[in-house]
Amino acid sequence: MSLNRRQFVLSSTAVAATSLPGCGGEDAVTIDTSLPVGPYDATSTAEEVTAGIDLTGKTALVTGCNSGIGFETMRVLALRGAHVIGTGRTLEKAAVACASVDGQTTPLALELSDFDSCVACAQAVAALGKPLDILIPNAGIGTFAEFELINGVEKIFVVNYLGHVVLTMNLLPLVQAADRGRIVHVGSQMGYKSAPRGGIDFNNLRGEGDYDANQAYGRSKLANALFSLKLSQMLDAADTTSNVIHPGFVKTNIGRDATGFIGFLYNNVAPVIQKSVAEGAATQAYVATNPLLEGVSGAYFEDCNPVTINVPNHVFDVALADRLWTETLGMVGEYWEG
Repeated sequence: MSLNRRQFVLSSTAVAATSLPGCGGEDAVTIDTSLPVGPYDATSTAEEVTAGIDLTGKTALVTGCNSGIGFETMRVLALRGAHVIGTGRTLEKAAVACASVDGQTTPLALELSDFDSCVACAQAVAALGKPLDILIPNAGIGTFAEFELINGVEKIFVVNYLGHVVLTMNLLPLVQAADRGRIVHVGSQMGYKSAPRGGIDFNNLRGEGDYDANQAYGRSKLANALFSLKLSQMLDAADTTSNVIHPGFVKTNIGRDATGFIGFLYNNVAPVIQKSVAEGAATQAYVATNPLLEGVSGAYFEDCNPVTINVPNHVFDVALADRLWTETLGMVGEYWEG
């Protein structure tokens, strides 16, 4: 292929790929130099950003450990010496993943759509009798399932947001018991590119209005960011931090159920520009472990850097975070004490 033809294909691919969830268009972010900035970028891998870091004696939990960036994050944290608790929707899936990793791992079952399962998972972690140094609520579902309500609430919001809230709040005492524990929430650019107008459409969480899968996904990822922001206000950053990251547009199986034009893009266009799984896991591994980020809380990271967002967004909207927290307590507050 000639250079000009190759350039044409790549540029056409990039334009087409803007139709894909999580893939970008305009340059929407700027590195936030008011916070510590490391030497890493979009091409860095999870192994590279953790090189030289010894996590011996640390305990981490990664949800969604059986595939994609969850598996890679678990693998690399265990490689650096951490005892990693990996969760999957079934114990069998988690056990297979954990058994394929070098290092100390413990598999646990976690079904995020079942809040009792979230509580039981946290209880199993507590039974290990160790502080939790790193918590990475990584698991999630994409935009390709049909509309569904779970206990009267839209499914993507339940799985991507509410289930992780129940898990996190039940695990919070263990994170606070650690020496400078860290919580790293997995958000997405979709949280500011595809969320409903106003950020969170509180009058549509139970399917009262029209259903748009992209907006539902964006809403859930914005909710993760707002939860991170709220926790950063609730916690003393000198002891426990909470940050949110966008892993990038990564080669995972999240688009396996896509059909039509989007399915064509995922199968034929996306592979040209997607990050590898090793690159996709880098940002959460970096934020979870790097000494530069001790005491940094309430920040948002892309490509291993803290960033500000240059387009209208609600990621740092304190008032919206407060309102979401009030609504969340009404929905699931009964599942933890305090």
